[in-house]
Amino acid sequence: MTMLSGALPRMPPPGGEPVEPDGTGSRRWWGGLYLPSFVLAGGSAWLCWIGVRTLERSGRLGAELAAGRARLVAPAVVAVVVLILLCERWWPAECRELFARGHVHDAAFFVVHVAAVVPLMTLLGVAFAHLIGSHARWLGAPWAAWCPRWLLAGVTLVLMDGGNWLAHWAEHRITPLWRMHALHHSQEQLSVLTSFRAHPLSHLPGFCLATVPVIALMGDPGLAPFLITSYVCLGTLPHANVPWSLGPLGRIVVSPAYHRLHHSVEDAEGCNLGIVLTVWDVLAGRARFPVRGAPSCRTGLAHRPVRTEQAAGGRWHPGVLVSQLAEPFRVPSGDRRNPHDGTGSPTPQSPEALSVGPAAHDGRRTPRIAA
Repeated sequence: MTMLSGALPRMPPPGGEPVEPDGTGSRRWWGGLYLPSFVLAGGSAWLCWIGVRTLERSGRLGAELAAGRARLVAPAVVAVVVLILLCERWWPAECRELFARGHVHDAAFFVVHVAAVVPLMTLLGVAFAHLIGSHARWLGAPWAAWCPRWLLAGVTLVLMDGGNWLAHWAEHRITPLWRMHALHHSQEQLSVLTSFRAHPLSHLPGFCLATVPVIALMGDPGLAPFLITSYVCLGTLPHANVPWSLGPLGRIVVSPAYHRLHHSVEDAEGCNLGIVLTVWDVLAGRARFPVRGAPSCRTGLAHRPVRTEQAAGGRWHPGVLVSQLAEPFRVPSGDRRNPHDGTGSPTPQSPEALSVGPAAHDGRRTPRIAA
């Protein structure tokens, strides 16, 4: 570390903070803030501002926000979620109470999704379309106008999934993105509602990359909403608490059993990153297909680097959700308890175990870009 001042701070007493020569603590309130998360938040705010300005100039702000809700929280999406919730009661991978704490907590995240994430994603899509139309017209595909609609829809869906896979890979390799994504992986009681357990800012990379093929190929404005709704429905199934591997189809489409391995507490390799299709994992050598009859793996993050509702004790409290949303903006603390060591006592942890990077579960390192 390079010191910018001529006076070196004195060594702190055990358990204390460094003390400057003038006797004051060296740590200020801003010293506990994680700057890259604020940069990501600033970039998202800037894109939302572009989206709002674009829609206000055309007088379509209210109409577009309503259309975004219709695409991302369509009756078809709600129906799929309800149907899968019923299937989880009939064929559970893990037997739980209906109102298990994880279910209630993820239901609260569904409310956050509808109230905050859907408008955010709508504005991001408008902003990204505006920027592409203004500065990257070469991304357009004039030949798409002559393609059959069914072929165009299929190609667009595959490319959308490729963009989401790339963003998901980045979230597991680039530390500032992982700080946002870790909240999604902290769930220890996986269910279909976990699909909505995500930090609002974690959607920026995937949504922007997935928007490119829609803008470039979807010349038919009536087809895009149907395609987006269909993709959301397909992307909701893999988090279901059911043991389905989907048989031979599971070699192509991401199944709940396949995606559960990605959420395994023991997954240090970042396997099974696919959202809807497994092809990207296969091409990248990251596919790990479930073994028929194998017991369901435990899910969550080793050492609980993100506060979990299961560890909160007592009744469910919204303060846990607020704490989880605020966590990426704080520098990780070294005081974490490991619930899996049989004692619940504090355990020494390396920087990897504090989840400043995603490859933290068993001490093995994988390449990543650190902030």
